[in-house]
Amino acid sequence: MRPFGTSSIYGFTNIDNRRDSPHGKRRWEFLGLLQYARHYPEVQVDIRQRPRDAWVFEMLIHRSPEVISVEHDTSISAQAIASSPLLAAADERELAKGGDGSDAPQAKPPAPGLIEALRRKLLALHPERFEHLIKSVLESSGFTKVTVTRYSQDGGIDINAYANSTLWPLRNLHLQVQAKRWLHTVGRREVAELRGSLEPLARGAIVTTSYYSKAAQIESQARGKSPIVLVDGNEFAGIVSNLKLQV
Repeated sequence: MRPFGTSSIYGFTNIDNRRDSPHGKRRWEFLGLLQYARHYPEVQVDIRQRPRDAWVFEMLIHRSPEVISVEHDTSISAQAIASSPLLAAADERELAKGGDGSDAPQAKPPAPGLIEALRRKLLALHPERFEHLIKSVLESSGFTKVTVTRYSQDGGIDINAYANSTLWPLRNLHLQVQAKRWLHTVGRREVAELRGSLEPLARGAIVTTSYYSKAAQIESQARGKSPIVLVDGNEFAGIVSNLKLQV
């Protein structure tokens, strides 16, 4: 597969199969241009309920524009990837490191390939080791009294931490973190369940080696509910790299 931008990838979904169609033909609906996000091996169950090895490719769907001119699809693809949320986290980290806007040279962000390699290392960690790495990240980021709860795989709170005096606007804020060393995408249910597990006045966060569904992102910032901070695999790998922590 050629990199997105050098070759446009069109996405379609089948909305009517031959059996149900009055014309005996399949009908397709255009989803949008696709941007490669990542791929990984996975064991799936076939129609005979037997396990099989498979490769899963995750794609980001760019639904706008709804009509793509073939003559201009390369430039449209380039514009789509330039505004991609897959790059947004890295861009925000770079802006955050910009300081007061002076001309002082800034450290270059890690190359995307290095970030992906580090994310794969995180994915290879034992879940309990992943929790302790998050503990180290929190301690290096200005949190104190950071503790890892007893490892139980029950989907509850994994790490407790408190903001110290260096984070003075948030001083003594209680943060409760759930670690998800997952291959598959974290959904809305996991966000809602974490919110229901929080202690009174505590703030919540989820750190994963994977990504979040759109529904999970919406749920994390739902009006009238306690917000949940979502940190995906790429962002967390970037944080670990910037802190120069050993994995």
